Amino acid sequence: MPSWTDACGLDEIEEEGVRRVDLQGRTFAVYRMTGEEVFCSDGLCTHEAVHLSEGMVIDYEIECPKHSGIFDIRTGEAKRLPACVNLRTYPARVDGTRILIEI
Repeated sequence: MPSWTDACGLDEIEEEGVRRVDLQGRTFAVYRMTGEEVFCSDGLCTHEAVHLSEGMVIDYEIECPKHSGIFDIRTGEAKRLPACVNLRTYPARVDGTRILIEI
């Protein structure tokens, strides 16, 4: 059963930024847009298993640093080749100064 898990501090991610979070033997990418708007997805690109935390976030999209595939961080949808398999996304929210994700 999914539960809310502390991922990191809100101030640990700059606005329009991403952070790698390793929890329960898995890698996640936690994103912060503006203010307290946060999102979470699997942390590895579905094309070549590269850490998305090394990519660039612009306008609700993350660009994979290896082959420039793009995913929508809100839905996980693969938006540009070579990425063609969607990312799994997870609910995320801010609680005080911490970002929680539901995994």
